[in-house]
Amino acid sequence: MRAGEASVGNGRSEFRKRLERTTPEPDPPQSPPERREDQRRSPGLNLERPPGDAPKWYQRRQVRYLAAALIVVLLIAGLIWWLYARRYEGTTDAYVDVHLVHVAPRVPGQVARVLVNDNQLVRAGQLLVEIDPADYRAKLSQLVAQKAQAVTQFSQAQAQVATSQAAWQQAVADTQGAAAQAINSRQDLVRYQELKKALPTAVAQEQLDQAVATARNAIAQQTSDEKKVQGALSQITASRAQVSGAVAAIKALDAQIVSAQLDLSYTRVIAPMDGHIANRSVETGNYVQAGQELLDIVPLGLWVTANFKETQLEHMAPGQPATVGIDACGRSYEAHVNSIQRGAGQAFGVLPPENATGNWVKVVQRVPVKVVFDRMPTDCLLGPGMSAEVSVKVR
Repeated sequence: MRAGEASVGNGRSEFRKRLERTTPEPDPPQSPPERREDQRRSPGLNLERPPGDAPKWYQRRQVRYLAAALIVVLLIAGLIWWLYARRYEGTTDAYVDVHLVHVAPRVPGQVARVLVNDNQLVRAGQLLVEIDPADYRAKLSQLVAQKAQAVTQFSQAQAQVATSQAAWQQAVADTQGAAAQAINSRQDLVRYQELKKALPTAVAQEQLDQAVATARNAIAQQTSDEKKVQGALSQITASRAQVSGAVAAIKALDAQIVSAQLDLSYTRVIAPMDGHIANRSVETGNYVQAGQELLDIVPLGLWVTANFKETQLEHMAPGQPATVGIDACGRSYEAHVNSIQRGAGQAFGVLPPENATGNWVKVVQRVPVKVVFDRMPTDCLLGPGMSAEVSVKVR
């Protein structure tokens, strides 16, 4: 037992020695003036803090307050921006658009004069190009001469009708005379025959034969005159047909003359509306065909075609105010929605998609929206195809 107690006592003494070596010695008590000096060196701290334990800048109370205030401001600004932005729908897929006027001649010929230059402003009715009119004038003169000849033939046909009518009247008169002569001859023949029966010696056979011959000649003359009447009637009908043919020829020549006059007027290519010349491809001396494009006219009435996504059209309607920014002008203009196309742009392509075949992936389509300026810009040169940005107020 004593040996065990001795070993326990030795263990405790060794543990005390190790504890004394590891435990720092307490600082000697300081006087009150020394404590106040330490408090001045580290205000707000009762104990000294090593330099490595100082707080980071983002852990300071002022920084935290500032960050919280900034977050609140950003949230409020984001809410205000969302409330403002939801009232508008915008797109950068927009371009200045117009219906170009393709100017082409209506008759072929050689160009005699070109009276306009590229980008020139022209007015409706202004002469643009003149085609050599010599051939068309010659054709018109020829038709006028043919009409004069047809008028002469018409006059002759009318005169022939009058002559035929006179011949018919003469034939009728001759027929009437022949008829009277035939009646008289028949009556003489009947008297001679009755007298011959009553008194055979009173009438010679020669007289009877002569009466018979005279009656036959009178009947033949009557028949001949009646045929002359029919021939005169046929001549009248033919003369009237000639008159009708002459009238028809005159009308046909009148129509040809009008056509020739139009062709002659078409040698002067004029501007159908106000606008600017563009894409001019004609020069003096060129031989052009009917329908061949010579130049284009850009009308003064331009608008903007904005291709909005179909998901942006829910609240869009004609008449809503819009703002159009033209890249070439560097400024924005007031406008309004004129109309919305009935169908996406892809439906009007040369090869429209066939979604009923093959694999299909839904793609948001774009729909053209026509936006018209409230007042046409005069301080900027606009033309079709220029880029624009459009914002429409939908709420």
